[in-house]
Formats: sequence, C-alpha cells, structure tokens
Amino acid sequence: MRLSTLPSVVVVDRHLLAVSMALFCLLHNTMDVHARPANMSSLKDKNSPTSKEENEILPPDHLNGMKLEMDGHINKGFHQEVFLGKEMEEFEEDSEPRRNRNKLIDIFRKVDFNKDKSVSAKEMQRWIVEKTEEHFQEAVRENKMSFHAVDPDGDGHVTWDEYRVKFLASKGFNKKEMADKIKNSEELKVDEETQEVLESLKDRWFQADNPPADQLLNEDEFLSFLHPEHSKGMLKYMVKEIVRDLDQDSDKKLTLSEFISLPMGTVENQQAQDIDDDWVRERKKEFEEVIDGNHDGIVTMEELQEYMDPMNEYNALNEAKQMIAVADENQNHNLELEEILKYSEYFTGSKLMDYARNVHEEF
Repeated sequence: MRLSTLPSVVVVDRHLLAVSMALFCLLHNTMDVHARPANMSSLKDKNSPTSKEENEILPPDHLNGMKLEMDGHINKGFHQEVFLGKEMEEFEEDSEPRRNRNKLIDIFRKVDFNKDKSVSAKEMQRWIVEKTEEHFQEAVRENKMSFHAVDPDGDGHVTWDEYRVKFLASKGFNKKEMADKIKNSEELKVDEETQEVLESLKDRWFQADNPPADQLLNEDEFLSFLHPEHSKGMLKYMVKEIVRDLDQDSDKKLTLSEFISLPMGTVENQQAQDIDDDWVRERKKEFEEVIDGNHDGIVTMEELQEYMDPMNEYNALNEAKQMIAVADENQNHNLELEEILKYSEYFTGSKLMDYARNVHEEF
C-alpha cells in the first residue's frame, strides 16, 4: 500500500493535528505485511552509529563476493567485487583517473592468462574464482580478530552466554549486571529491538554449532556464524532465511511476484517511484535470466542456494560470460583492452576519462 492511497486528513487545530498524525502512524504500521522486510539490518538502529564492538561480533549485512545481501537485496557491487578482489578499495571514485587506468591495464594483463591481448570467458572465470578466494581469505583474517574479541581467555571456545554478555555490553548494557543475570537465569529486561536481535542471533548460533552440538563455537564455527558463505550448512540456513522473508504463501518456494515485492516504507515522490521501478526491473531480470535455472517461473531453495554459492565454478563461468557481454562491442565473445577501459565503471566503479588515449602504447 503506498502513502498516496492513505485518506487525507484536514487539520484545523493542534488537537486535530495530533489525531491526524496518530492516524497516519496507525495506517503506516498496517501496510502490506508481505512487503519486503530487511533481515538482520531491520533489527539495527539505523540512526545510531554502530560501535566498534558491534562491528567485531555481529554478522555483517554485506558479504563481499555474494550475489545477495543478508537481507535478500541484490548486491549492486558484486561485479566489481569479483573482478577486483582485495584491490577494491584502490578504485575509489575520487581517485586520480590516470592512476586507475594504469591499474586496470595491469589487471587486464593478469586476466589475459595466455597473453593473446584478449580475455576469454574461461580466463575471466579463472580470475573470478581467484578474486572470490581473496574475499574468503580476508574474512578469515577478520574472523581471527573477532573471535579474539569474544574469547578473551583464549581457550578456543565461546559459549552462547559468553557471546550474549559481549553483545549486550556492546549495546550499552552493564556487562557485570548482564553476566550475573544470565548466570542466575534471571530475566534480562532488555528492549524489544534488542530482544529480537538476540533471538535471531541465537538461531544463527545454534545453526553454526556443528554436530555433535555442544553450544560452544570454535574459531571455524564462529567464522560460519559471521560468514555463512564459508559453510554449506550455513549457506543453506541463509537461503532459508531469505526465502522465509519473501515467501508469501509459505510453500518454501519463490515466484517472480514474491521475489520482486517492494520494500516497506515506500514514499510518494518521483524519486521513490524511480527507485521502485529500478528495484522491480533489476530483480525481475535476475530472477528470470539467472536464478530460475530451469525457467519454470519458480525458484526453489536448491536453485537459490546454487545461485548464491560463491565457489560454484559453473556460476563463475556464467558470471564471466555476463560480464564480457556487457562490454563486448565487437561481439567476438572476448574482451579487448579498449572495451574494458571504456566500460571501466561497470568493472571497477570508477569512470575513467580519455580511456582510449595511448591504449596501444601500453603494449
């Protein structure tokens, strides 16, 4: 339901203004329950800065090299992430164009494994797998620091209660008070939002606890807790969560209409309408051309899991072909240097000026 469909209220004095605002809030809160919710991100306070402690111990909303975000939104930076790997930060929009151009030429030479001055789909596939692995290794390095933050005694294991105390302390609750209450099985008396986060984290925690379940996470299990892409079991859990949030008829499958359902909070103006249109168009294209493997109009959990698996080499090959098709102006199914420089914004997020100048001099 859009705000444009809300009944208008004539405000004639302060009392009626208060009534009209209450009515607006009531109607706003009863919007279509099937509209797209945000998964973990909806449980975080968007208006308050996330503390360093929270960043260390909370699962991130965004996972580099994954096609969907944790909340089911399409990762708009995916192409750049799997093309640049750990060099992503070097290609900032305000970087000096000539320097970025030279870096892109250097990348082209590396991707061109057989040195024939063009990049094939197989070469791009090999490169995508290599760059995805770089993101994996970066997650492993970050996890070591995060695990140390929740395992200060260094015994190599963290209990759910230990993690709960650390999380609540990061949210501003008194650490000793929370620890004592948890130890004595007392009610924590936290706000509703924090309780929702805890329940979501608890489900995730026990999913990451490999058999035999002992309610303890070691460093590898904690990595799966923070980064589900590192575990087949946790990737499956992430897929189930996304399907659960989108699945309007509870059949554990997704139709096109379910996948393109709009997020909550749409407002009435042209800019928001443009965003809505882009959302629908982008998700419709991804659903029909990529995710729905057998083109039957239904996406199963198995199809979605295969689509999201970052180390699936078949996916990497398909991604390579799609990336080449975007810039393949001469339609030879390969990429030449001139093409990749011309479409630099797609590959790196950085728009290069005078991309063709002295290209051939570089060889």
